[in-house]
Amino acid sequence: MSKYYLSIKAFRFIWSWAMIIFMVACSTENEPMTDTDNFDRQVMLVNWADNIIIPGYENYVGKVTDMVNAKNVFLEDRSTENFDGLKNAWLEAYIAWQSVSMFEIGKAEELSIRDYTNVYPTDNAGIEDNVNSESYDLNLPSLRDQQGFPALDYLLYGSAENSSMILARFEAEENLRNYLNDLITRLSDLSTAVLQDWEGGYRDEFINNDGSTASSSVNKLVNDYLFYYEKALRAGKIGIPAGVFSNTPLSNRVEAFYKQDVSKTLFMTSLNASIDFFNGRYFNGNGQGESLKSYLDFLNSVTDGSNLSDLINDQFTSTKVQAESLGEDFYAEVENNNDNMLQTYDELQTNTILLKVDMFQALNIQVDYVDADGD
Repeated sequence: MSKYYLSIKAFRFIWSWAMIIFMVACSTENEPMTDTDNFDRQVMLVNWADNIIIPGYENYVGKVTDMVNAKNVFLEDRSTENFDGLKNAWLEAYIAWQSVSMFEIGKAEELSIRDYTNVYPTDNAGIEDNVNSESYDLNLPSLRDQQGFPALDYLLYGSAENSSMILARFEAEENLRNYLNDLITRLSDLSTAVLQDWEGGYRDEFINNDGSTASSSVNKLVNDYLFYYEKALRAGKIGIPAGVFSNTPLSNRVEAFYKQDVSKTLFMTSLNASIDFFNGRYFNGNGQGESLKSYLDFLNSVTDGSNLSDLINDQFTSTKVQAESLGEDFYAEVENNNDNMLQTYDELQTNTILLKVDMFQALNIQVDYVDADGD
């Protein structure tokens, strides 16, 4: 079985690189645009800011605030009911995070919010050391894997053998309660800082930076979008636990490892948010504006005789169909049905090529991050 897995992995690696090299060398139908195309980038930026990013962050901050309130209620009265309320609020905030995680620009980039919010697997030994010592600084990069939603996942679901024993720990250990409070306060501070920046002036800066240079808002955010799709969605949520980049599957690398049965929910929320952003759909679902899709259509972008935006959306549809076949618990899926995870990765990888090669070429945008995972 090990040799079979390695042969599949090697084929996937070689095929992906061959496809990228072929499409870069041979795609003559998809000529790069010039810097003088007439598409109104600012209108697209307004749609992104006003209808997708800011409403998404308003929702996220609201869910984090609910978690803060649930935490306060629980710390005041550590009943089973209040503990369940805190866990439910954690999950709702974690789901809301999936819709804004890709927007690592402005204050979010300055704060490295993704690295302090959702690095997994979490360092449970480091967390316990922090709890015991009461000496830690959550601003330090070295503590990125000891905070955020994955650290709360550990505290709420994995810090003892069962829920009753976890609740007993919170009752008995003030240090543990303090760490819980600090983690949630940190998430609240980070999310609020980003939203306030968008509402306090960055929104205008973002939409006015509508040029086509590497530092323009479009070029930077499209790179952020691709980086998120490729590294966080495709690799982090699926490829790494499925073993695409290692000799064996790594079931302990799934998102929400301790809760486990919500990993599909988190993934599907993230995938749907990526699809909606490409198509310019409003966060509330009540409209659609200028987008990467409409930009590609404006440029009449064609690949292999087909409309490029249609190819990308068709592949998104294929990916969703495949992903829906996954179980709710990705840990169990990797352990018992990993071929299904690998097939999901392959569907995601097909769109990585369409986005990274064809779309970037059509929009005349250069990839601005280092690619080191052999995709």
